[in-house]
Amino acid sequence: MRAQRVAEEFAKLYGSAPDGVWSAPGRVNLIGEHTDYNDGFVMPFALPQATLAAVARRTDGLLRLHSADIGGGAAGGVVELPLDRLAPGTDKDWTAYPAGVVWALREAGHPVTGADIHLSSTVPPGAGLSSSAALEVVTALALDDLHDLRLPRRQLALLCRHAENVYVGAPTGIMDQTASACCTEGHALFLDTRDLARKQIPFDLAAEGMRLLVVDTRVEHAHSDGEYGRRRAGCEKGAALLGVEALRDVPRAGLDVALARLGDDEEVRRLVRHVVTENGRVERVAALLESGCAAAIGPVLTEGHASLRDDFRVSCPELDLVVDTALAAGALGARMTGGGFGGSAIVLVRTADTATITKAVEEAFATANLTPPRVFEAAPSAGARRVSRSAWSGCTP
Repeated sequence: MRAQRVAEEFAKLYGSAPDGVWSAPGRVNLIGEHTDYNDGFVMPFALPQATLAAVARRTDGLLRLHSADIGGGAAGGVVELPLDRLAPGTDKDWTAYPAGVVWALREAGHPVTGADIHLSSTVPPGAGLSSSAALEVVTALALDDLHDLRLPRRQLALLCRHAENVYVGAPTGIMDQTASACCTEGHALFLDTRDLARKQIPFDLAAEGMRLLVVDTRVEHAHSDGEYGRRRAGCEKGAALLGVEALRDVPRAGLDVALARLGDDEEVRRLVRHVVTENGRVERVAALLESGCAAAIGPVLTEGHASLRDDFRVSCPELDLVVDTALAAGALGARMTGGGFGGSAIVLVRTADTATITKAVEEAFATANLTPPRVFEAAPSAGARRVSRSAWSGCTP
């Protein structure tokens, strides 16, 4: 049992058993890319891959962090951070994500007094599957429980986003944290990022003879890099030029008029076009799934990839290779997922075609002399939760 192993590792590190173990998953975004920071619509679902945190409360104002697989793995030492010295911009390592959550909770007035934390994750970093959000959410949920804060999941997600935006310095939207905190097993989450209204939409491809594959290109990306921020700034510029609060407010039927108003600023025109049409694609996919027409979402996924590649320009040759190869091998649809500049693509396939399409993608990467991709099936899974309420008696230092 993975949770027990993490608890045992905690005991060896810190000399006593943890107060409990918590889990927060990574996510795949089915559709709705770069819409969340434009107050738009998204539709993620949680993955089985998750970050586990064994945690014990402290009362001396000290945060101690260790990871089994980040920043040097088991060979890395425990990092000690006094709570009163936590400040944005002071940490450029992986520890900024959990430390940022502690800082955000304290900044909001919550009486977090310290913690010992040991982390273990199966969410691939840099793959566009929200490994950072899983790290943030699992920390927030554990501290919420241990300090009896009783914060709603929506509030935990907002605090985690604040930590990533301000403490880490990555200008991400709210989707990743909400997905990790709020998704439910067997469903995709239709999320309105303006008011955080949520709707769980049944998503059982296996029952309809289909699978959704994730292809991790192993090309790592970083949200705090300048390209992501430049696109967000471009979207904000487009909204300002159009006189709207956010690009969410540009109606699909009025897109051509809006683009004409932007004049010769081709870069902003492309960004606006993607966001407006992508919001429409999220609504179309939601309607198709609710109507029992899951196979029909394939072309919508592919359309979304073309928009991300040509208008938003956040794809890369490896992602395009996955999409083009999968479609040529008979996939129902495919697109990049996540922020882009690397990471993963998703491929909708008939169950009977899974092996053939997987082999075609792997062979295409081999022919191009690229690092072999990691391919796995994405199954809609549960969101963040506590997986242990007490220490195991077998945990000894």
